[in-house]
Amino acid sequence: MGGQLLLLLTGLMVLTACSQPVCASDSCREEVARLREQELLLKGQLQKQEDLLHRLQLPNQPGNKDAAISNQSKDTQYTDCSQLFSAGSKSSGFYKIKPDGSPAPVKVYCDMSDGGGWIVIQRRIDGAEKFNRSWAEYKDGFGDTDAALGEFWLGNDNLHYITTQGNYSLRINLEDFDGNQRYAEYKNFKLASEKDHYRLTFGSYVGTAGDALSGSYQVGVSGWASHQGIKFSTYDQDNDNYDGNCAQEDKGGWWFNKCHSAHLNGKYYPNGHYSGSTDDGVVWYPWRGWWYSLKTSIMKLQPVDFKIDPIDDPNAVHRTPPS
Repeated sequence: MGGQLLLLLTGLMVLTACSQPVCASDSCREEVARLREQELLLKGQLQKQEDLLHRLQLPNQPGNKDAAISNQSKDTQYTDCSQLFSAGSKSSGFYKIKPDGSPAPVKVYCDMSDGGGWIVIQRRIDGAEKFNRSWAEYKDGFGDTDAALGEFWLGNDNLHYITTQGNYSLRINLEDFDGNQRYAEYKNFKLASEKDHYRLTFGSYVGTAGDALSGSYQVGVSGWASHQGIKFSTYDQDNDNYDGNCAQEDKGGWWFNKCHSAHLNGKYYPNGHYSGSTDDGVVWYPWRGWWYSLKTSIMKLQPVDFKIDPIDDPNAVHRTPPS
């Protein structure tokens, strides 16, 4: 580009010289016309190069990492990952969606496995991210939303916008440090607005991990163990039904009753079994009890009525119709 600038400057110098009265000959006027044409061409090329340089630098500027996301993210028309899947985006990864009511697009990780179209709202895999966060941080979301396997919380405002636009299933995938896996799935998972402290409601349960959220795993415990209809709490905003502060004691934001039978935002212990003054680990009581902190927790949402097209299902058996 420096050579072109030099040529442009040289042309302008000749153009200036030719515009003087001493250069009024036909040959000089022809040279002026040629140089004017070349000047316009070089200016156009220079502008294109500057535009390209700007686009290349943009993703590396502070606050502009999102510019490198999928092309659909600029002015997204999708309200969740199931719409992206149906539109042809079959690869798991980061996308932009704009849920109904949301003031701006939201960067989300779409899990296109397990039938596709899942919005991942929480991931715990290695303890790299601290989950003992403030009300404001849980409201907006936090964590690593650049790495495909980063730990994060999507944000309570985002969960409210997503879950109030339709009927969503919550699927929770859990793994212990021995490689054993379980899951819990709840229909009609919803969060109220911040005005109602992100109150949690959910429907029927299916799964292999046990129904920790409703506390139905044992007779007589739902009064203190159920998370149904419970407000969200953090160490700096206590909305639980306990005399103390569950979020402060158990080191993470959650829907605490008195205090919990499930707490997937607790302190990450790297060896599973742990001891402490409170049961503050990554806990799913019906499976591994209060004193075992799970290795992996992934929470994700999918519309209840989302059905994968058989042509997109890798496990579907495709038969040739009889002739």
